[in-house]
Amino acid sequence: MGMRIFYDFDHLAAIPNPVVTTGSFDGVHIGHKAIINRINKIARDIDGESVLITFNPHPRKVLFPETAGKDLFLINSQREKIELLRKTGLQNLIIVTFTLEFARISSIDFIRNILVAKLHARKIVIGFNHQFGYNREGNFDFLRELGTYYNFDVEEIPEQDIHNETVSSTLIRKSLQEGRIQRANAYLDHHYMIMGKLKEGSSELIKRNLNTLYINIEEDCKLVPPDGVYAVRIDVNHNTSKGILNIKNSRYGEDRCKEEITIEIFPFDAKESLDGKDATVYFAKYIRQELEFKETDELKNQLEKDKLQVEELIY
Repeated sequence: MGMRIFYDFDHLAAIPNPVVTTGSFDGVHIGHKAIINRINKIARDIDGESVLITFNPHPRKVLFPETAGKDLFLINSQREKIELLRKTGLQNLIIVTFTLEFARISSIDFIRNILVAKLHARKIVIGFNHQFGYNREGNFDFLRELGTYYNFDVEEIPEQDIHNETVSSTLIRKSLQEGRIQRANAYLDHHYMIMGKLKEGSSELIKRNLNTLYINIEEDCKLVPPDGVYAVRIDVNHNTSKGILNIKNSRYGEDRCKEEITIEIFPFDAKESLDGKDATVYFAKYIRQELEFKETDELKNQLEKDKLQVEELIY
């Protein structure tokens, strides 16, 4: 059975012995995967099913629209996050529309009226130092105390570290915004991705017999690495090709507009025309800053050098 997706708590299918965790899970990074692996294992052990309750939009966007949420760019679009969660073996995903009204639900009401009354949670698993509910009043001790009353178990996952640095979505966002792709990929435990539709690239370059495509950003708040040239893998209908990708106008802040960001891909050895196709582009490494070329031959020579560098990478 694949992952089932629900968009509220009133239209849930029957979920046997739910093993539940909650959180934004932006990036679906190595720490998130540790939690999902744990709920998957517990679910198998008790003939139950794993459940993640997550939120859209990101709570910070709703709670702090003029401060912390204003310039918050997310590692994943909604579609990307769903695809990454599907790969973890998670059985049930509940995507809650996050509103100010939902944010005002107290932690005890969230547990009593949702986790217990609607979901019938058998076990709740939370990450290290996780807090939830109105004013973040709910924590591990609070959950454990209520668990004895409402007959569910609680478990806290220890902190997950890489190279003695706490893995967090914030840290990964910072790495990506600095163009440190390989560092971000290590924290994520997979390649940073962009999903979107491909369309015919620069007419000027196509005139010069250069195969080039644009990819569209699906959501305004999608984080895009800084300007420059990157080694990428392009996946279309399970057919993959390597290539380079050029980002222009990747500004951050209130003046950023997704229409101004240009993401152009030069695929190598694509087996078919990719124009109009839905693609997933995986980033492997930052290669160089963007260069200006007056002559076609100069650009072609640079692309050949880039190709040699990309071909050396294993990804």
